[in-house]
Amino acid sequence: MIDFKSTLKMAVVSLKINKMRSMLTSLGIIIGVSAVIIMLAVGTGASQKIAKDMESMGSNLLMIRSGSVTSGGVRMGSGTRPTLTIKDAEAIDTNVQGVLAVAPYSSESKQLTYGNQNWATSVAGTTASYLKIRNYEISSGRNFIPEDIKNTTKVAIIGNTVATELFGDMDPLGKTIRIGNIPFKIIGTLKVKGQSGMGMDQDDLVFIPITTAQKKVFGTAFPGTVSMINVQAQNAEVMTQLESDINEILRKRHHIGKNQEDDFQIRNLAEMQETIKSSAKTMSLLLGAIASVSLLVGGIGIMNIMLVSVTERTKEIGIRMAIGAKASDIRIQFLIESFLLSIIGGLIGVLIGVVGAKSLQFLGGMNISISSFSIFLSLGFSGAIGVLFGYYPAYKASLLNPIDALRYE
Repeated sequence: MIDFKSTLKMAVVSLKINKMRSMLTSLGIIIGVSAVIIMLAVGTGASQKIAKDMESMGSNLLMIRSGSVTSGGVRMGSGTRPTLTIKDAEAIDTNVQGVLAVAPYSSESKQLTYGNQNWATSVAGTTASYLKIRNYEISSGRNFIPEDIKNTTKVAIIGNTVATELFGDMDPLGKTIRIGNIPFKIIGTLKVKGQSGMGMDQDDLVFIPITTAQKKVFGTAFPGTVSMINVQAQNAEVMTQLESDINEILRKRHHIGKNQEDDFQIRNLAEMQETIKSSAKTMSLLLGAIASVSLLVGGIGIMNIMLVSVTERTKEIGIRMAIGAKASDIRIQFLIESFLLSIIGGLIGVLIGVVGAKSLQFLGGMNISISSFSIFLSLGFSGAIGVLFGYYPAYKASLLNPIDALRYE
């Protein structure tokens, strides 16, 4: 029967005798594990940041934009031809099944003033539903009510950036600002959302009633038109059918013939979000896989050094066999040495990886997420590498003939 305790003791003693070689042997594993930890932390952090950005945009969304206009044979892009109206939004809300909320939307850049303070920002005309669809939460005050839309009331809801720039530490609720030259009473402030995935400040904006925007602020040659209609589906399962139904009802309302092109565009943000999430997950796995290659290189290094060690210790192996050690004892000793080299290297690699990932977060401002799964995965993989690549040297050592081994010079 194998005396595991004494075999383990001998393996540890052997590693201590050659400290420098043991450390250099573990270096490949240290680099591999730390690389895996850092790469997975970066990939997972990026995935979480994308998921958070997607969540801030809202879920199960369809974005309908006005069509494009062609000038001199050049298509000017979506939204350049005002084809959508508030009536279209009402028709979708009333006649299409599977709709949770609908919000018409138009925006322009305007100058805001309060006292001697001024600030240029995006002013968006919309309804109360838009804030719910896009996950904007009221921090203080209230959302729009139907009377605000019906009566073209001059009221506004402002984001945190606008509140800070115009009012500093003052409470903006109830104060009157000017959008252009038109006074608006602030009825609500929004909770902070931060930057979007494209780096845009989601708190630097003002919401006003869509009717007020159309009639008193923006001014348009096409009364009642909007640049966009946001539709939120009841769930993800109805998205495809909902898109088809909206396309059908808008074609009827806009009197578009069978062979004519749509004068609007429908974008399924749910599909876009899933594609982006899938891409981020794939990138995270790819980063981990690339880093794992260095672990394999470390394993090959362990195997090479262990083979050299077997050659150098041939006489020692012969003496052990001569005094009663079995082939299995020799094999287990070398396997333990290989495993210890890998697991110790793995532990050091985890420490370096965690410190490295935190440094990237602190110094580089990167979004980092270190999971216990990645740590245990790296340690388990490094241990398995040690056993896998250490088996051949251990097996070779156990096959030595005691007499030949004792004669080895």
